[in-house]
Amino acid sequence: MEAGPPGDPGGRLDNEEVETVQKQKPNIIFFMTDQQRWDCLGKYNPYIKTPTLDRLAESGIVYDQAVCQSPMCVPSRNSMMLGYYPSQLGVRTNGGGLYYEDKLPAAPLPELMRSAGYQTAGFGKTHWNHNLYNDDPPARGFEYRAVGLARESGHYERGAIMMGDVEPEGLKAYSEETRDYGGGEENANGYIGCTSQVPMHLHRDGWVAEQCLKFLEDGIDPGRPLFLYLSFLKPHAGFNVPKEFEDLYRLEDIPDLPQPPWDDERDTHLAASDEVNPGSRKAYLDKKRVWQSMTPEERRRTTLRYWANCSWLDHYFGRTLEKLEEKGVLDNALIVFVSDHGEMLGERQYRFSKYCLYDSSVRVPMILSGSYIPEELRGTLDSRPSELIDLVPTLSRAAGLPENPMLPGLDLFGERKRQGTFCEFHGKGGQAYSAPAYMWRKKDWKLIVYLPGVLGDAIGRADQVRGELYHLAEDPGEWYNLYDKPELAPLREQMKTELLMHLASAWAKGPFFYDSRGLKPLAVQ
Repeated sequence: MEAGPPGDPGGRLDNEEVETVQKQKPNIIFFMTDQQRWDCLGKYNPYIKTPTLDRLAESGIVYDQAVCQSPMCVPSRNSMMLGYYPSQLGVRTNGGGLYYEDKLPAAPLPELMRSAGYQTAGFGKTHWNHNLYNDDPPARGFEYRAVGLARESGHYERGAIMMGDVEPEGLKAYSEETRDYGGGEENANGYIGCTSQVPMHLHRDGWVAEQCLKFLEDGIDPGRPLFLYLSFLKPHAGFNVPKEFEDLYRLEDIPDLPQPPWDDERDTHLAASDEVNPGSRKAYLDKKRVWQSMTPEERRRTTLRYWANCSWLDHYFGRTLEKLEEKGVLDNALIVFVSDHGEMLGERQYRFSKYCLYDSSVRVPMILSGSYIPEELRGTLDSRPSELIDLVPTLSRAAGLPENPMLPGLDLFGERKRQGTFCEFHGKGGQAYSAPAYMWRKKDWKLIVYLPGVLGDAIGRADQVRGELYHLAEDPGEWYNLYDKPELAPLREQMKTELLMHLASAWAKGPFFYDSRGLKPLAVQ
């Protein structure tokens, strides 16, 4: 039987030809959530219900020391998709972005997959932020694209199916239910949430999931391996949750949240950030007043709804995997699950969201699973230091692409390992690039060095650098700063040296402009 042209979903390949294509390269299935804590998997938490992700963990590798590169969406996602650290890209806050396609310092992951011969389909959130100075931004390598937002929201990508265009009444109903949740749905009301009255398929994530399932029914090109990206907006606040997932949990099973013995941040990078960003400080104090006035049962309801959101998304991942299995895609597949950063969820005296370098914000769940995983590695933990930027070299290798030695990430299936992991934080907003802070994390110890004030006048103020040092093995909440303990000075200075050399080595490599066709680094003009 004659083969159809590339991109033709008509399926004019016979069984033998399809089998040959599938054996050449693994299908790559990329699942992603927004703001899901590293410990919100059934593997780590006996109360939470994530059966789909638990099955992936049982048949794959869990990277239990994985961290993001920035505790906020835009820099974290740009870093993950391009393979460089946020400061290398110049995208340090949610107000940043890489706007012009001819000036990208690297080929984004979907474009890399397309160059390797993959059919590329993306559903849900990317948050490139490349629409800010671009009326018609491209989908950056995705051939098929669906976004669960309105075109006027600023997240349109060229050629994308937009929920606001095809389901405006559903998006209107969702917006009406969350109208009191504030910017990003992150005010106190957003974290209190509600039992949602909006049908699941009219939630933004529900609509995206249904679009994905429709595509998988009749849109797969049998002549090419598939790169499928399914990325949800939750469990990020707001916590308006469908009843059937809220009902999975009992309030009496939710543990109370322990709080530190001190009442407010002192001499930390978070305090320094609040000092420069009064709006951020006010938002925290507003939430704190609300939460302190609640009963323990009311506070636990927020945790319950956050967990219920995780279970809801897990349900969609399960439905997607069932459809992929039905279509034979999982016979040869590498499945990835990650989140872009974590969520404080009321820790540290009722801190919510993610704008800091503490573990609940920077550690992320990361699982690699599927038939691509060697038998002897299935169901294992990998406790090597790992980062989200490791996904580009790992998936590139799986796709048969040559190694790009300029990237700071490591192939997760390789033997090389770091001494620690890196994350950076430049303030929530308001005063851009404020109180720059840099983390160096090992399994048992964490170092944070930061500079009060703004990044722009940092030169010449090295004598003002401050720091935090935490013994994670004994103080997992990071309540007790040991930075100035004389007996720990050798450890502190050793970790500073490791951080310095890690960054110096990474920065010395680039970034360089990148030719996605030949995958060769080009000199910056």
